[in-house]
Amino acid sequence: MELQLNRVDYTQVGVTSQKTMRLLPAVGKKATQKVAIADHDGVLTCFGMKKGEAVSVFKTLPGPKIARMDLGGAIGTPQEKIFVCSGSQVRGFTKKGKQFLTFEANLTENINAMHVSGADLFVCASYIYNHYCDCKDQDYFLSGDKINDIICLSSEKLLRLTPVLACQDRILRVLQGSELAYDIEIPGPPSVLELYNKDGGDEILYGTTDGKIGLVQIGDHSAGIKWEIDNNKRKGGVLCIDTYDIIGDGVNDILVGRDDGTVEVFGFDNSGESTLRFEHVLSESVTSIQGGCVGKESYDELLTSTYTGWVTGLTTEPQKTEAGPGDEVRMSKETQSKIETLRAELEQLQVKVLQGREQYQQISQSNTAVSAVPVFSINDKFTLSQDDASYSLTLEVQTAIDNLLLQSDVPIDLLDVDKNSAVVSFSECDSEPNGNFLLATYRCQANTTRMELKVRSIEGQYGTLQAYVTPRLQPKTCQVRQYQIKPLSLHQRTHSIDPDRPMNQLNLVGQFSFAEIHSWVVFCLPEVPEKTPAGESITFYFYNTFLGTQLEATYSKGEGHFKSDNISTISILTDVLSKEATKKKINLNISYDINDDSVSHTLRMIHPKLEYQLVLARKVQLVDALKELQVHEGNADFLIPEYRSILDESANLLEEYKKQPAHLERLYGMITDLFIDKFKFKGQNVKTKVSSLLEILDNYELKSLLDFFNEP
Repeated sequence: MELQLNRVDYTQVGVTSQKTMRLLPAVGKKATQKVAIADHDGVLTCFGMKKGEAVSVFKTLPGPKIARMDLGGAIGTPQEKIFVCSGSQVRGFTKKGKQFLTFEANLTENINAMHVSGADLFVCASYIYNHYCDCKDQDYFLSGDKINDIICLSSEKLLRLTPVLACQDRILRVLQGSELAYDIEIPGPPSVLELYNKDGGDEILYGTTDGKIGLVQIGDHSAGIKWEIDNNKRKGGVLCIDTYDIIGDGVNDILVGRDDGTVEVFGFDNSGESTLRFEHVLSESVTSIQGGCVGKESYDELLTSTYTGWVTGLTTEPQKTEAGPGDEVRMSKETQSKIETLRAELEQLQVKVLQGREQYQQISQSNTAVSAVPVFSINDKFTLSQDDASYSLTLEVQTAIDNLLLQSDVPIDLLDVDKNSAVVSFSECDSEPNGNFLLATYRCQANTTRMELKVRSIEGQYGTLQAYVTPRLQPKTCQVRQYQIKPLSLHQRTHSIDPDRPMNQLNLVGQFSFAEIHSWVVFCLPEVPEKTPAGESITFYFYNTFLGTQLEATYSKGEGHFKSDNISTISILTDVLSKEATKKKINLNISYDINDDSVSHTLRMIHPKLEYQLVLARKVQLVDALKELQVHEGNADFLIPEYRSILDESANLLEEYKKQPAHLERLYGMITDLFIDKFKFKGQNVKTKVSSLLEILDNYELKSLLDFFNEP
């Protein structure tokens, strides 16, 4: 990583959404650029830098929350008109701050993605895409899943303007007018799209919520993925992408901002392979990123905006501090005046805070006082991680978090997270009368605004996880966020499944509508769109992130067919769907087609995981005894190589075991459920044989386990 960039904080606005900060085009070749940024207070701010100070060009009055921003203008001219959307309204401003457009899209939902190209305006709500030309309706499209972003391509190779939608179901949908031309399957749910070449072209970059980046070449009838960068280090999801030649080698570099605060620059070597050239971690999620020249002429930089509204530059300009006699630091007059101004501002703020506190105390002591609850924003995300089959809960608050209380009415495990510095304490809870299975309190260190937690659920047990967030505000206030743990919570959507596996089938027939059975599937499985799909029937594919088993769900009005190579998945679906139908007083005709080969197939899939965990547990059990022997004998030379390697790797072994508590118990539980479910479908109750099964697992061999399952 040969690129050296220095951090400079410019200014702070209100809480910001994704893609709400842009750099206006420079007036001269090496001139600095103005920054336009919009926030949740509805304020659009434009500023430039002068002598190290942020100087406002214009600032609009507060209004509804601004969700997106884009730059536009006539084709072939500098794109310096600023467009923002709030609610279902789009407004346009000149670079001087004069409003020239107010356009009401008349959508039933709020606009969450927007693209401007000349006289063409493309807007998306959750599932709806609309295209307007000169504010007149042109095209309309209803997506099968939630739309996260939109980009529009215009190049000589393509016959017309080509909109591309990034949809939650891991698909990029390429449109032609109001019709779907074709779609592209990508490896994760896309969160952001960006043109690879800002002057046009047929290539787009995508970033996913699970941290992957890729480049797709779009044609009139098909597309091809040119390359992908995997997220092997498990960094945050991608929120923003830009392209800019910050290295200065004549090739556009890829600038990436993630939801864990990571800022990255990817360059390309002579062979065209992408390499990480720069990385910097901010303390909060990066909502927008741009490449340009802001702080000083001729010095390129990355400009980022964060969730709480900080505008930060990572500049190529060297820092002007020199060590002098006695290790004193000599500062330029410019820096000295800046420090003096900041001190004066700080003193004024301290006086204002004291006056505000005194005023609040006086009001609160009066008879007519009403305590005002402070309002604060929370940015939260609850997503299933494919790598370790756990749920990642990320909570970000605009002010420092004091404490966080987690409560769950279903059994879940809390996993260790390296980035989390909060102190956790567990409270005893009664699962029977109150339905409490987990009560955990996290006490945060000062200035913690972002927390990341990991939890692992058990399939078949469903309910609600609640997070009570208390910030460092006076008077004390708390917000509650709820997250559904679904019956098949460890399943994830996929594009296709292996047709050659032995499958079990569940068939449902009854007097239910398409919308009703779809609502039951939404209740059972994650990543299913809440909106009832268009058409008469639908098929979804899933795979289990913990075991690798698969599920196919096909349903329509009056009937549903569910296929899985794991008999326990079929058992859970049967129980839950029966309960949901009973609530609606709908009679279901349920039939099964059970394949006995599927049980041994599932056991063989569990085998490598179970074997690895048993070996890990045995090694961990030996660590303390081996360390004691080593201390007693003075060295470990007398031990056999296997035991010496356990001692050498002891730190890694203990860390891995600590990171995934109850992993072995989970696998035991899944095998036990599989055993009970196999015989349940045959009408036999084998719960009395569970103790014998556990004995076999304690002295595990795959053959003896398969023989036990095949016993009548």
